[in-house]
This record gives sequence, structure tokens and C-alpha cells, in this order.
Amino acid sequence: MNNQSASHLDLFATTPKGLELLLVDELRNLGASKAAEKLAGVEFTGDLALAYKACLWSRLANRILLRLAKVPAETPEALYAGVQSIAWEQHMAPEATLSVNFVSSQSKITHTLFGAQKVKDAIVDQFREKFNVRPSVAREHPDLSVNVYLHRDIATISIDLSGDSLHKRNYRLGGGGIAPLKENLAAAILLRAGWPAIAKAGGMLLDPMSGSGTLLIEGALMAGDVAPGLGRDYFGFLHWKKHQPMMWEKLVEEAVACRAIGLASLPPIIGYDADAYAIKIAFENIERAGLLGKIHVEKRELSALTVKENTSPGLIVVNPPYGERIGEETELQHLYALLGEKFKTIFSDWKAAVFTGNPELGKQMGIRAKKYYSLFNGAIPCQLLLFDITAEKFLDRSPAAMNERRIAAAQRALSGLDDAAVAMFANRLRKNIKHIQRWTERENIVCYRVYDADLPEYAFSVDFYEQYVYVQEYPAPKSVDKDKALRRQQEVLAVLPEVLALPAAQIFFQVKPRRVLPVSEDALINLDEFYQVHEDGATFLVNLQHVGIETGLVLQQRLLREKIKILAKDAHFLELFATAGAMTICAALGGALTTKTVVEAAFDFRWVKRNLELNNRLNKQHQVITTDPLLWFDREKTRYHVIFADLPAIEPEDYELVLYQILKLLLPDGILFLTSQDRQLKLDPRWCPDFQVEEITQQMMPADFSRQQSSRRYWQIS
Repeated sequence: MNNQSASHLDLFATTPKGLELLLVDELRNLGASKAAEKLAGVEFTGDLALAYKACLWSRLANRILLRLAKVPAETPEALYAGVQSIAWEQHMAPEATLSVNFVSSQSKITHTLFGAQKVKDAIVDQFREKFNVRPSVAREHPDLSVNVYLHRDIATISIDLSGDSLHKRNYRLGGGGIAPLKENLAAAILLRAGWPAIAKAGGMLLDPMSGSGTLLIEGALMAGDVAPGLGRDYFGFLHWKKHQPMMWEKLVEEAVACRAIGLASLPPIIGYDADAYAIKIAFENIERAGLLGKIHVEKRELSALTVKENTSPGLIVVNPPYGERIGEETELQHLYALLGEKFKTIFSDWKAAVFTGNPELGKQMGIRAKKYYSLFNGAIPCQLLLFDITAEKFLDRSPAAMNERRIAAAQRALSGLDDAAVAMFANRLRKNIKHIQRWTERENIVCYRVYDADLPEYAFSVDFYEQYVYVQEYPAPKSVDKDKALRRQQEVLAVLPEVLALPAAQIFFQVKPRRVLPVSEDALINLDEFYQVHEDGATFLVNLQHVGIETGLVLQQRLLREKIKILAKDAHFLELFATAGAMTICAALGGALTTKTVVEAAFDFRWVKRNLELNNRLNKQHQVITTDPLLWFDREKTRYHVIFADLPAIEPEDYELVLYQILKLLLPDGILFLTSQDRQLKLDPRWCPDFQVEEITQQMMPADFSRQQSSRRYWQIS
């Protein structure tokens, strides 16, 4: 058993992994001596006043433990005897309540519930033998919380002075929003970002994705010198027999006085979020924290983020979603890019802190981090990226520069490795290119596919778009090890420049999204970043760098484009559910009397218009409409000779209605071409009894797609 005086208590503060060094500094500032970093905690010595201060003032600790003894515990009997060696009547009354928290590591006793039961039995039996009265167990707010950590068969027995995790400040009561940060993690982020010094200088704290407001509230408590424990009504020492109420009350009075002074002069603290419900929760949390009127929150999209002119530089801190629990990774790249653009255009000379579980997404911001820290959000490994927002910190975001950086990184990662598997991929790609280029040169085709997951280990497609190469990785199943998938990706990127005999700047790589996304007006996508390619006398603007968006020229539809170009001569043509209007361009160049292209997104409207302009067909004969096609059908009176519809993903039972609406627009001698990526879709002839329905999937497959089953299906209805 450890003997310790009241002035030299043996204490231990637990904390999430990654916060230990910060906690050492915090405890030293509170007066701790011999504070030493340990895994997920800090051991230190001090008097009872220091233990109280740690409970009241620590922004980083989870629990403050007062160590009573270390005892051998190879067996349950030894553990029982060790616990009974402590005089528990010095710490609690016989009729009091207790709880036991038991953790085991590398020890013979592995069952934590059994270990906790054994500890509880030893304490209860001691009281029963001495006083003929036994304490009872209380799961919530016990009079005494006992903590036992069993490591290598040595049990460290402690009293939990905090009683409940100190990260619970009592301002967040359930409904904390989606994936909220714990309060002590939020405090650590702010400390690492240098917020206390920025606040002291009067700098603003801004969180553009504030969620339930945790970062804002912790920032205000820090800047206002508010003890985080002031909002709690329970600590583990309150009914401990050695508790000194007068000492505690004095410390609380001092903290209350500090709060009054500190909150009188807070710097601006502002939060925005696109989710109205999250703002409602944040407002309630701010009110419970006693900070009403001290923090401003409002609903605002990231795209509308701005600050008033002449605002002094401060700290922008953000915990954006990163694809684990909130959003899919491919849907978030535009968000991170938009955040980086806001940094660049609005927040010059500010400091920034971005906390993310996906550092790869962080790269989309296009700015070099000055420092990063590895932390955990629960069980999720994360990184805190710190930035000085200055012009020289931003990377060259041109596609050429981004491609070169990515391929160079892959080549560095694989430097010196001789891998037979990647050699097999390289050889297969060379063989395919040699074989297919004879055909493309003969047919004068410059946009084509040369590889399509020919080797199962390398699930990629490789497409030529004239002088550019577009590589997509098919998403790996969740059962595939992430490190192995990353290695395969690096291997492909590393060998492509040599095999294709192209500079890295002309090779584009993306992970194929599980679904194609509509382009929102918030997305940082500029048509000037697209590339011009040619096919059969037509010019097309194609997207090769933005994830989750069609290229604008589906190579698999080459034969259908040729067919429509021929059939559209002297015809009225309609394209439905369009993206870039490639079929419209072919119809227009084929001599269509009129064309009409129906798109749903404003971005697609601009894309089609630009394609028409490139082909000198931007005139009244060729109309583009932005609307929901499903609502447009009933208003349309014109009938068409040729219709092309790339069916969207809809419920199976809705296909019959959509087909009926389309067929109403077809002239008696007209022809309709349908395509869908739904391989399970079956067109029931009973849906259109007066029409001839023919599936033409095989006839529409170009030679460069013959190696794999078609990812699309095609029908001709006349």
C-alpha cells in the first residue's frame, strides 16, 4: 500500500489519447509537481486543493483519480485481499453508496464485470464485518466511485474524485447533433490552434460548420477564463469522508469571480451551420452554458460564408464531415475545396484549424498545413491540421500540378519495390493499347477505353480522351483492407506515365463514385477547367477532374451517337435527363431541324450551351430547358421524330409512368432510344402495347467495351 500525506497525494488524470502533453502543461499551470505523461493520462502529485482545482479547471482531463494502493492481483483471491487491505471506513460511511469501475490489461483476470464484482464484494464484506451494515451500489452519482486498473496482474486502486467524466460540462444535454465532439477534445483543438493568445489579442473565433456549438462554447469558456467545472452539480468527492467543503467552496467562489471578469470582455465568437436543427441545438447549449448574448450563431451555407470588411484576423476552426458517419467521401471533396477557396479569398492572414478523420479530403483545400497532430474522435483516428492563411501557403491547384503531385507521391511510396503484380498490370495495359490502337487509327477514333478491370486485382478503367487519360478506380468492397486498396492505387498511378508514354499532367485519376451527383451551385466547378475533345466531327467539353460528375461524353454510347446523328437528319430531336447534351450535339450536326435538351441542373444547362457554342449550333433551332423533366411532360405539346432518354435512378414501379409520358411525345413514325444503368430493369411490353420494343444492348457495344459486361442497357422503341 502507498503511504501518502495530505500535501503529497498520488494523483492520476485520465485523458483521451493524444492529449497527454497538453494535459501535463495544464496541470503544471494549476500547480502540479512531477507531472509525467503516461498512455492516456498524466500522473502527478499535489495537495487536496490541487486535486479540487484539477476537477474544477481542467479542460482536458476525463477523470481525476486519487491512488490509494497498488496490490498484486494474479488471482481473484489476491485481488479481494488487496482491496480489503484498505481501511474503507476512512473514505465512506457504512450506509453510503458506491460504484466500481474496473479495467484490465495484460492480466490473468480478463473479465471486467467479474473483476468489478470482486472489488465490490471486498468493500461490502469489510463493512459488514466491522459495522454489520453494508453499502449499496448506485450506478449514478454514488457517494464514492472506486476505480481499479489491473495491469500485468498489479491492481492500482483509486478513488475517482471527479465521479463522472469531466468532459461533461452540463451544457449539452442529449440531442447533441450528428457526431458531436467531446468537450475536452474541442478544448484541445483550440489550445493546439493557439486560441488563448488570439483571444487575448481580441481576434475573432469563427466556426462555419458549428453543429451543436461545442467548439464555440469551449472557445468562449477559454477566452472568458471560465472554469469548465462550474456548470457541474456533482463530483465524486462531495460525499467522500475526507472532503473539505470550505476549501472547495473557496475555490468555487474564486472561479465565479474569474468568470464575471472574463465574460465581460469576450472577443467576437460566431458560428454558422447549414442545418437549422443544429443551430437550434447550439442555441440551447449556449443558453445552458450561461453564454447567451456572448456567442452568435445563425443558419448559413458555407457558400455564403463571409466576414465584415476590416475585421481583424482571428481563428477559423472547423470540424467538417469526413465520410465515416456523416457523408460519403466522394460527396465531400467539393465541400473541402470550397472551404479552401473561402480561406484563400476571405481569410487572408487568419489562422485556421481543421479537424478531420480523412486527411486525404483535407488535401482538397489546396493549402499546406504548417503543423498537424494525431488525435482521436472516439475510436476514429483523426488529424488536426493547422494553417497560416497566407498566399504563399496555397498550392498550385491547376489540374496539371495536382496530377503531377499525386503521381509523384505514388512513385515515392513505391520507390525501390519490385512487385510482380504491378508488372502484370503494366504488361496487360501495354498489350491492350497495342491491340486497340490499330482499330482506333483505322476508324479515326480518339476517345476510347483501353483497360476495364481486366485483372480482378486491379479494378480500374483506363480511357483515352485524345491526349488525356482518365483513370477510374472501381470502389472496393468494405471487406477489402484499406491499406491494400491504397497500395493497388499507388501501383497503378506509379506505372501509368511510363506505360502510356505521357506526362503526369495529362493523366487524371478518380475513385468512381457509387452514384453520380447533381452539381450544386455551391460547387467550385468552372467549365473553363474542362477539356475539349473531338469525335466524328463534333467537339465536346469533358470533365476529367471533378469527382462524382459525368465526363460529359460516355464512351460506351459512341455507336448510339453515330446512329442518332444519321436518324436526326431533317427531324425534330429531344434529349431528356441530359447532362452535357452529347446526343443533342450529334443530332444538331446530323442536320436536325430542331433540338430540345431538358436538364435538371443549372450547371448542366451551361454545359449544354457551351457544347452548342463550340459546334456553332447556339441558335434558336436548338433549345435548352432547365426543369424537372417529370414535371415538364404535361406542359410539353411538341412531338418529336427522335427522342433519347438516359433514365434516372427511380423506383421500379415508376418506370411505366415515365415511359408512358415519354411516348406521348413521339410522332407516329418516331423512334425512342432509352438507356439505363439499372442492370435489373426490364421493360414490360404491356407498358407500350402499340410499340415495338427491342433491347439493343449488344448491338450498341463498341469494340473497346467488348471485354466486360455492359454497365448500361439500351432499348429502341418505335
